[in-house]
Amino acid sequence: MKPLILISNDDSIYSKGIKELVEVANLYGKVVVVAPDKPQSAQSHSVTLHAPLNLSKTDIFGEVEAYTCSGTPADCVKMAIFKVLGRKPDLILSGINHGANYSVNLIYSGTVAVAIEALMHSIPSIAFSVDNHDADPDFGLAKKYIPEIIEKVINNELGNKTCLNVNFPNIMKEEAHGIKICVQTKGVWAEEFVERKHPSNSKPYFWLTGEFTNLEPENKDTDVWAIDNNYVAIVPLQLDFTNYSMIKKLKKIINN
Repeated sequence: MKPLILISNDDSIYSKGIKELVEVANLYGKVVVVAPDKPQSAQSHSVTLHAPLNLSKTDIFGEVEAYTCSGTPADCVKMAIFKVLGRKPDLILSGINHGANYSVNLIYSGTVAVAIEALMHSIPSIAFSVDNHDADPDFGLAKKYIPEIIEKVINNELGNKTCLNVNFPNIMKEEAHGIKICVQTKGVWAEEFVERKHPSNSKPYFWLTGEFTNLEPENKDTDVWAIDNNYVAIVPLQLDFTNYSMIKKLKKIINN
């Protein structure tokens, strides 16, 4: 029996990236799509608690069963499992996101939240992102490597404590050096709120801007280094945030 594959994203069901992912994943199992009805970038793992959720069937992908959801990416996964599928899927895929989700970016990412939500239900999952924010980027490199990654996850048990965060550099597929297993880059955003005046009432409003700084540019084990050097970067992620190295020290500090 073919595996049941759920696909979602944060760029909305109308993005080019999810269309490309559905096309590839359809070769490996029965695909069902539940995705946001509007862009939900940077929603992280938020869920909708104080508003109703709408679910509507759509034929946007032809014969592939698909639904739009008015909620966040995490909402979409929950809705799919409990209302659409009636059971856990065998694999959950997210993306292909328009824009990279490396380093601290993945904390804000709705794309990665889909994979993390899957992990919370002990479902194997992969988040795919391309380092290009255009509405119509070249997904040639992603479509070259996604089949290989899907096959290896389906055919090899990763366990229920890990999901994969995959980032593709913005290059032609012929330029890639292959896949590199990485750690998450240590980096920060230098953020600034640009103040502007509203034209109708002169009240100030603010627009968040920022610039990413890589704190370890020479570390060849990181996802940012891999992307900058034409590798497909894969980082295994887990739910446990515990800083185990601090347990002993903290017990001393608190208990003294």
